[in-house]
Amino acid sequence: MAESKHFSGNQFTLKEVVQNLMEWMAFFLSQWKILVLAGVVGMGLGALVSKFKKPVFHAETSFVLEEGDAGGIGQMSGLASLVGVNLGSLGSTSGLFQGDNIMELYRSDRMLGETMLSPFSENQMLIDRFVEFEKLDEKWASKVDFSSLDFSVPREQFTVTQDSVVKEVAKLIRENQLSVSKPDRKLSIIQVSISSKDEHFAKAFNEKLVEKVNTFYFETKTKKTGENLSILQTQADSVRSILDESIGAYASAQDRVPNANPLLNSANVESRKRQIDVQATGAVYQEIVKNLEIAKVNHRNNSPLIQIIDSPRLPLKRSEVRLVKGVVLGAVITGLLVFFGLYFRRLYQKHVQES
Repeated sequence: MAESKHFSGNQFTLKEVVQNLMEWMAFFLSQWKILVLAGVVGMGLGALVSKFKKPVFHAETSFVLEEGDAGGIGQMSGLASLVGVNLGSLGSTSGLFQGDNIMELYRSDRMLGETMLSPFSENQMLIDRFVEFEKLDEKWASKVDFSSLDFSVPREQFTVTQDSVVKEVAKLIRENQLSVSKPDRKLSIIQVSISSKDEHFAKAFNEKLVEKVNTFYFETKTKKTGENLSILQTQADSVRSILDESIGAYASAQDRVPNANPLLNSANVESRKRQIDVQATGAVYQEIVKNLEIAKVNHRNNSPLIQIIDSPRLPLKRSEVRLVKGVVLGAVITGLLVFFGLYFRRLYQKHVQES
C-alpha cells in the first residue's frame, strides 16, 4: 500500500502539466525585451556576415570513364590457343586499376602537388596564386618566408621548406576545397569540383587537375600492354632484319655454285644451310607477327575511354550569404541561443539555488 502511494506521488496530472507550461510561457513573455534585443543583434550580425563574407566559386568537371574491354581478349584466347599463341604472356592491367581508383588519384599528394606547380599565368604559378588570395604569407609569416621561395625551379631542386609548403597546401585543398564523387553509383560518371574564393584560380586548378590525373591514369592503365607491344615490335624488326640477311646469304651461296654437279652433294651444303636459316627465321618471324597483331588489339581494348561531359566555364557557379538570408538566419540563431540560455538559467535557479 505504501508502495502505491509512493508511486502515485511521482505522477504528473494534466493540470500540473498545463500549469507548468503556463508558468514557462509567462517567464519567457516577461523576458521579451531580451529576446527582441537578441533578435535585433542577430539580424545585425547576419547582415554584417552577408556583406563581408566573400562568395565561394565552384568549378566542376564531369566525365565518363569506360574501362577497357578485357572480355574481348579473353574470348580470343580460346581461338589463339588453337594456333599455339599464349595471350596470357601479352599481359593485361585489368587488376591494376579499377574505376574507383581514379577518384583516389585526385586526392593524392602527388597529383595535387603537380597541379599546384603548374603555371597559372606567364609570371605566376598556381601555388603562388593560392598563397596570395588565401594570405598564407601573413598567416604563416612566423614559419615561412615566402619571399625567398621560388616554386618555378625543377622539383628536384626544392628545399625541405618548399616541399613542406606544397604538402600543406595540398592538404588544405584536399580537406576544404576538393570534392570527387559519383553522382550515381550505378553510372560511370565522375564529378570533380573545386571550391575557392578566387574564381579564376578555381577554374584553372580544376582544368589542370583533371588533365594531369586523367593522363596519368591512362598512361598507367596501358603501361604494361604498351611495353609488351613495344618489345614485340622490336623483336619483329630484329627478326625481319635477320631474315633479310639470311635471304641474301642464301642467294649468294646459290650464286657461288650456279651449276652444281648433281652427283656432288657437298657443293650444295652451303646453300642448303642458308635455306634452312631462311625457313627457321621465317617461321619465327611469322609467330612474332601473330603475337604483335594480337598485342595491338589487346592494347586498344585495354585503353580506357575518358570523355569530358561538362567543364568549368566563366562565370562559375557561386554560393554566398545574401542579405535577407543572413538577416533571417542571424535572428533565428541568436534568438535560439538566448532562448536556451534563459531556459537553463531558470532551471538552475529553480532546482539548484532553491534546494
